[in-house]
Amino acid sequence: MQTAEMVTKAFLFFLFTKSLIESYLDNRNRKNILANRNKVPEKFETQITLEEHQKAADYSIAKIQVAKVFNFIELVVLLIWTLGGGIQALDVFARTLALSEIMTSVAFFAIYLLISMLLSLPQSIYSTFVLEEKFGFNKTTPKTFIVDNIKGIILGAVIGMPILYGILWMMNALGQYWWAYAWAFLTIVQFVIIWAYPRFIAPLFNKFSELEEGDVKEKVNILLEKTGFESNGLFVMDASIRSSHGNAYFTGFGKNKRIVFFDTLIKNLTPDEVVAVLAHELGHFKRKHIIKGLVKGIVFSFIGFAILGFLASWAPFFKGHGVLTTSTHSALLLFMMVAGVYTYWLIPLNAMTSRKYEFEADEFASQYSSARDLITALVKLYKHNASTLTPDEAYSKFYHSHPPALIRVQHLESL
Repeated sequence: MQTAEMVTKAFLFFLFTKSLIESYLDNRNRKNILANRNKVPEKFETQITLEEHQKAADYSIAKIQVAKVFNFIELVVLLIWTLGGGIQALDVFARTLALSEIMTSVAFFAIYLLISMLLSLPQSIYSTFVLEEKFGFNKTTPKTFIVDNIKGIILGAVIGMPILYGILWMMNALGQYWWAYAWAFLTIVQFVIIWAYPRFIAPLFNKFSELEEGDVKEKVNILLEKTGFESNGLFVMDASIRSSHGNAYFTGFGKNKRIVFFDTLIKNLTPDEVVAVLAHELGHFKRKHIIKGLVKGIVFSFIGFAILGFLASWAPFFKGHGVLTTSTHSALLLFMMVAGVYTYWLIPLNAMTSRKYEFEADEFASQYSSARDLITALVKLYKHNASTLTPDEAYSKFYHSHPPALIRVQHLESL
């Protein structure tokens, strides 16, 4: 019991320390944005108006305020699920269904996921139809929102539940080292999904049309030839049916790689700017950032499964987090819930690595396109996406995967 009490104290310490740091950094960021709201940074004075700068500041501050409310709700919900006995109560209920051991586990997770989806709906609805609507970004209709959620539920049932079934079966049937088999299984599944996503999954939610003949396609093909990048097609995604934000990405691997442009990106940028943005994305591929990210994910997944393999048979792990009855499904769910509390401190390390990759991708883009075109494209994206130009330095270093606008533009100018 004493060990379980220590686990409880450690959990509460990490949880509330995490919450205090989040609140502290949010307040710093809000104050810094507000302090610089009435003056456009000198570097951007000729490209962004004061009105556009203030809109970005107000949008960022509004997102911070909304996040504060929902972060507090998430904290309360987590405490209810754990120390409040929520997981324990759900486990007891699942056992009353008189199913087989494995189907009890599946039912346990199905009920939890349904509850979680319902609890997350208010935030999703508010963010989409209030916050994004207020600042002119939302293009999602209630019908599209409902259909997207239904498709997500069906997709989760068709793909997610068999994966979950496989992991739970391994936990019950494969002995002490089940976690190694589960890790290998999940890694293989991850690669299958990456392969299948562009062709079979993404089209369920968006329409993809081939990039039309013209200046953009011609210049993009020249870039692909120069960089030696082989893709399975150039596509435009109807992102504008949900949002006015713009972006570009490539997805899949091997011969199934696809380059995708948001239609909002094609609309707002010049052909040369589109090429520069794509060159940056290709830089991530050519500099092995994608592979490095996958390898890192696989390694951390292995470590996570190894830790879960130990904790699943360690009673204080359950009792210390409010779960009185040990089971494979409650161990898996509890670990998924609390892992983020203990690994929160890795966020700035991941962010730092990501920012380094962004600089390297910018350097690649400057070699195969134009640094000046990438600068003008980025400034347009900052403007159209209402991204703040003045985030707090500490906040940015802790969370941001991309360098702040001023630092990034200065780096590009040096190239």
